Amino acid sequence: MTGIDSVEISQAIVHKVGNPSRGEDLKLSANTLSLNDGIVRGILAKYFLAPFNVNEQYHFTHISDIGLNEVYSYVGQIFDNPKKFASQSALLATFLYNKSTHVKVKEGEMYVVHFKNVPFDTEYVEAIGIFKSESKETFLKVFPHGQGWEVAAEDGININKLDKGCLIFKVNKSEGYVVCVVDATNKQNDAQYWVNEFLHVTPYADSYHSTNNVLSMAKLFISTEIAEQFDVNKSDQIDMLNRSMEYFKTKENFQFEEFAEEVIHHPEVMEAFSNYKQVYEQAKQVAIDDEFAIHVSAVKKQEKLFKSILKLDKNFHVYIHGRKDLIERGYDEVKSKNFYTLYFDEES
Repeated sequence: MTGIDSVEISQAIVHKVGNPSRGEDLKLSANTLSLNDGIVRGILAKYFLAPFNVNEQYHFTHISDIGLNEVYSYVGQIFDNPKKFASQSALLATFLYNKSTHVKVKEGEMYVVHFKNVPFDTEYVEAIGIFKSESKETFLKVFPHGQGWEVAAEDGININKLDKGCLIFKVNKSEGYVVCVVDATNKQNDAQYWVNEFLHVTPYADSYHSTNNVLSMAKLFISTEIAEQFDVNKSDQIDMLNRSMEYFKTKENFQFEEFAEEVIHHPEVMEAFSNYKQVYEQAKQVAIDDEFAIHVSAVKKQEKLFKSILKLDKNFHVYIHGRKDLIERGYDEVKSKNFYTLYFDEES
């Protein structure tokens, strides 16, 4: 998030949340943080808010009634009556504690913060932040001792690495607010309790998430699924990845059939891609429209993940950016080795 210099921390409190399955305790704080030091307030605002991507917007959900979503309800109480901040933060911490039973969930500090003047679109709004720090790092502290200096080791929190967080803007209350989420410690494993068990949020159906979902789906299909069903080599896969990214960088709108024809080409592979879309939607619990406006920010985010590197054993890494027709693959019978032939005009 940018433009956080104007943000005001109105109230903040810290609770200690353990894992009940390991016998760890929930320790609730009775008092809010004083935060009289302006430098500390600025550091905390940056630590809490900088990691969020405001384009990735979610909203609270519930299977029957949004009012029964615990986090939505407790946060709404704070928005309606800031004097309830401490009591509602304790309810949030208790609810998180009850959801922290997975074996991989670590004990940590939970921060609840009431912000004012948070930038949102073209205005400034109130927001509630819920954060959890699980990772500790060792820092060296140098201090004067007599006529010299001494060094001591202390465990602390890296202010450049927020483990978990959600930021709830006081916007669209009837739809479940607008929520941004960070989960840096459990992206790939089954301990995604922060999003699934605690927050219960789902993405807004907008162009950012649609763009992000299709690029993620295409990358998975081309990198893994296609090699299991068809006879393709790595350079062919890289060429498809490059064409996928080129499509999204040069078009204003996405059309599923057009994308399949321009990127996949072959009818049988296009059919497999169409089938994979249904599997992906069910597995990820998302709905991907056949047509939508392409979001530039989502393309830039995904571009970092689209690798065009052809790795040949441990000896060579070849970066392929285009012109598949200038690459030929073969097999040397004498050396019993695969080989690539690369055609080029100039060496630099």
